[in-house]
Amino acid sequence: MIAFRKRRLYADVWPIDPKAGNPPPGWQGWPDGKKFALVIQHDVDTQKGHDNCRKLMRIEKSLGVRSLYSFVPERYKVSGSLLNELSDQGFSIGVHGLRHDGKLFSSERVFRESAARINNYLNKWDSVGFTSPSMHRNPDWMHMLNIEYCNSTFDSDPFEPQPEGAGTIFPYFIQKEYNHKGYVELPYTLPQDHLLFIILREKNIDIWKKKLDWIVERGGMALFNTHPDYMNFSDRKIQNEEYSVRLYEEFLEYIMYRYKEQYWQALPKEVARFWMETMVNKNGSI
Repeated sequence: MIAFRKRRLYADVWPIDPKAGNPPPGWQGWPDGKKFALVIQHDVDTQKGHDNCRKLMRIEKSLGVRSLYSFVPERYKVSGSLLNELSDQGFSIGVHGLRHDGKLFSSERVFRESAARINNYLNKWDSVGFTSPSMHRNPDWMHMLNIEYCNSTFDSDPFEPQPEGAGTIFPYFIQKEYNHKGYVELPYTLPQDHLLFIILREKNIDIWKKKLDWIVERGGMALFNTHPDYMNFSDRKIQNEEYSVRLYEEFLEYIMYRYKEQYWQALPKEVARFWMETMVNKNGSI
């Protein structure tokens, strides 16, 4: 009920905030003259999601796409063989918080202690990216992480616990105070699957399509984040907190056929490195 009220209240900025479509100063476009960037990532919240990863990976391989899988290192057992298989198949691995218990940002002391453990997992998994559980964030504290990019915000999503968005459908650089180091923030720009299909109970992908078409018109980054935890991969009846994986497949097929050869399909680390090279190191843009 709260979500439906918010949907009416924020209809002028969700799912589309017109102001978020403005490109940053010095923007020269995506590699090879592509019209927009497509970034696909998955936050794996639970053991159920972890056990569904291979099923999801097979679907993506059949469609010729690559994505990021981010795992919670101290909430469930993360399979080393799964990580190796993902890497061998050209997928990317990220760290999704530490325990996904809502306490990571409770204080600077707690975050500092957790950051040391997160950095160990980043190193162990050969990862350079962090995705923040529930989009909880403190950009300054996250400089404690040994990362090239972070996904901790969105262009517009009034349904999140910290509803203030980045207000852009482009990446941006978060610089550490007093030096030139920092990380690239990659805001998600398409609504998350849990919001659409679990909370708002949407039965189709019309909102995804509408938002994507708008992002394409403005040449932005279409980054969408889904969860294998909530995907139903079988023919059995859809349970609570589930939606058919066919909706995800349908959206990928829509992108592939409507915008064939018009997008740069990249992993988050590739987008971050492109942004550092073309927008930060070259132009000094933050």
